[in-house]
Amino acid sequence: MDIGIYGLGRMGANMVRRLHQSGGHRVVAGNRSDGKVDEIAKEGIEGAYSMREMVEKLERPRAIWIMVPAGDATDDALKEFADLMDEGDILIDGGNSYFRDSVHHAKVLSEKGIRFLDAGTSGGVWGLEVGYCLMVGGDSSAFEVVEPALETLAPPNGYAYLGDAGAGHFTKMVHNGIEYGMMQAYAEGFEILEKSRYDLDLRAVSSLWNQGSVVRSWLLELAESAFEKDANLDQIRGYADDSGEGRWTVIEAMREDVPANAIAGSLFARFASRQDESFAMKVIAALRNEFGGHATKGVGEK
Repeated sequence: MDIGIYGLGRMGANMVRRLHQSGGHRVVAGNRSDGKVDEIAKEGIEGAYSMREMVEKLERPRAIWIMVPAGDATDDALKEFADLMDEGDILIDGGNSYFRDSVHHAKVLSEKGIRFLDAGTSGGVWGLEVGYCLMVGGDSSAFEVVEPALETLAPPNGYAYLGDAGAGHFTKMVHNGIEYGMMQAYAEGFEILEKSRYDLDLRAVSSLWNQGSVVRSWLLELAESAFEKDANLDQIRGYADDSGEGRWTVIEAMREDVPANAIAGSLFARFASRQDESFAMKVIAALRNEFGGHATKGVGEK
């Protein structure tokens, strides 16, 4: 099928490559900066140097998949494409947008006759090789049109239509919240191992646990890879960003009165990682000294 991919970051560019190499689709690739288009064009993939050019190059009903950061960048791209497209055309948001924004986008675009899909996309930099897990919500007729591309992008049984607008991004949001909790559990476990009296090879432990244990997973395979590159992670600062989905998952848990203790705790742990010295921990130390006479350490003391 004909499809446009707009946004050639690490995931977007690899999605273009997978569609081009594996499925025999005609892909038109575009980006906000021309350099990325030049790079992908060297691989024999058709480029578009403006939104208008992408729209003009695609056959109707056009299908354009947007892979840009959530928020203003996505809002602007959807609006600009919609102004150039015709009734019955399809816009797909494959970024990590808040599902409530996707519900709004679907409503606004439907008023212009544009069909909308929100596609939660998981797979990261490995997606080119192993495929992407695709969680799709929105217009069911649009899903049927783009299903050949979804089938190419995903591994076997790796895509699904989940319901009305927002369902895809809602499911991806919770997926990422679970991911936060899983990573935090692994991180805490490995710190306990690293601090113990035993001189443990953490790469070897990761490999061992992946051989039939209850906690085996792809994340644990990635941990093994990380420890193989840097046995004690000496070259990595203990700082972790969050891209929004963990926060949104906790907010939705609060709306639904769901006690999401592990996910909330993992989110707050990321906040703590950004502080060179946590003021909250200073308060705890001071209070422990006040009520129990526990010793405190001055600045610079170890």
